[in-house]
Amino acid sequence: MKSKIVITNGYIFDGSGRPPYKGIVVVENDVIVDIGSEGEVTIPDDAKVIDVKGMLVMPGLVDAHLHITGFKTGDVVKEPLITPFGVFFARAVNDLKALIDAGFTAIGDAGGLISLHLKYAVNEGSIVGPRIVAAGPALSQTFGHGDEHYLPVEWVDLRTTKKLTPFACLICDGVDECRKAARYALREGADFIKIMASGGVVSEKDRPEYTQFTVDEIRAIVEEAESARRFVHAHAEGAKGIINALKAGVKVIAHAIYINDEGINLALEKNAVVIPTLSIAHTIMELGESTGLPEWALKKLEEVHQIHKENIRNAYRNGVKLATGTDFFGGPFRHGQNALELKLLVDEIGMKPIEVLVSATKIAAEAIGLEDRIGLLREGMKADIIVIKGNPIEDIAILQNTENIQLVMKDGNILKKTFNIA
Repeated sequence: MKSKIVITNGYIFDGSGRPPYKGIVVVENDVIVDIGSEGEVTIPDDAKVIDVKGMLVMPGLVDAHLHITGFKTGDVVKEPLITPFGVFFARAVNDLKALIDAGFTAIGDAGGLISLHLKYAVNEGSIVGPRIVAAGPALSQTFGHGDEHYLPVEWVDLRTTKKLTPFACLICDGVDECRKAARYALREGADFIKIMASGGVVSEKDRPEYTQFTVDEIRAIVEEAESARRFVHAHAEGAKGIINALKAGVKVIAHAIYINDEGINLALEKNAVVIPTLSIAHTIMELGESTGLPEWALKKLEEVHQIHKENIRNAYRNGVKLATGTDFFGGPFRHGQNALELKLLVDEIGMKPIEVLVSATKIAAEAIGLEDRIGLLREGMKADIIVIKGNPIEDIAILQNTENIQLVMKDGNILKKTFNIA
C-alpha cells in the first residue's frame, strides 16, 4: 500500500535559489510526486495532510565533509590507541541521531571506517541517521597527511594494522600502488575515493603547503574511481596540491587553504566543488588547547587561519561552487552543531544567506554525488525535507538552534517532529 503525505500551508524554498513561495508538496512513499503553488497541486483524498502553518519547507541539509568517528575528545593521538574499536561505533549512533535532529538528512563521510559500516544499519532501519555517502579508508602517500607520522607505518595502513582505529588509511606510493589502493577502498565499500593531495594542519611532520601525490598517481586513482562510477574527493590545502588534483580530474576539493587564481580558474573550468570546512578551524581557534589537539596542529592553524578565509572569499567572488562541510569528527567538534558552517559562510566569506542555503542543499548534494536524488524539492526527487520555524534567509543563525528544526523527513519517513500532525 502506498503511503501519501501532503505538506501544506508552507513557504517552499526548493534549493535552486528561487525565493520561497507559498505552496504544497505531495510525497508518495519516498519520492516527491507533485510540488507547486496553492491551486496548482491536487491533494489526494487518501493522503495524510501536514499543515505547517506558514513555516519554511526546504530540502534537508547536507554536510558534504565530516567524519563519523565516535571520538569523545579531540585527542587524535591518544584516543584511537586506547579506545576499543566497538566503542566508537556505539558512540557514533548518537552522533547520527544528532545530525538528523539538526536537519541534516545526508552526509559525506570524507574518510574513516565507522560510516563505512553504519551506513548499512541506517539503510536497513536498524538505527536512525542521515543518508550516508562514505569514503572509507583515505589514500595517502608515505609521509602524507593520512600517514600518522608518530606511529610505525604498519600500524597506520588498514591492510597491516593489528589495532583498528576510525582513521585507518591506505598508504600507497607510485601509480601501481595507488591504483591497487583505490581498488582496495572500493572493495571495502567506498562510495567515493578520498585522497590526501597535500599536507595538513593535524598531521605532525608535514605542512598544508606540501604537495602530495603526483598528477599521474592521482590520475590513476581517478581512473579507478570512474571505472566504478564513483568520484574522487581530495584533501587539498596547498596551492600546488589543489592544482594537481584538479588537473588529474578530482571532482571535490576540501579545505583549499591556499587556493590561488590558477586553482580558481581550474575549479571553474572543471566544474569542481570546493568545500571550505570553516567550522573546524573556527572551533579550534575558539577553544584552543582545550580541544585536546596536539600543539603542532594548533600552531599551524593559527598561521593559516586568516589566509584561508581570504582565499575562500576570493574563490566565492570569482564564482567557484562552494558546498557546506564542517570537517567535524566528534568530541569538541560535535555533530548536531553542523549548521555553524552556514553561519560562517555568511559572516566570514560574505555569502548571502540564500546562496548559503543553495550551498547546503543543491551544491552539497552534488559534492557527495547525489545531485540526481536529493538537494532540490522537485518532482521525482527523494523526499528528504525539513520544516523550519523562522526564516533563515533573513537570519541564517536560526538553523543553529535545533529546536527550530520542526520536522525532518528522509525518504518520506518522518524522523523528527515537534508539532502535532493530524
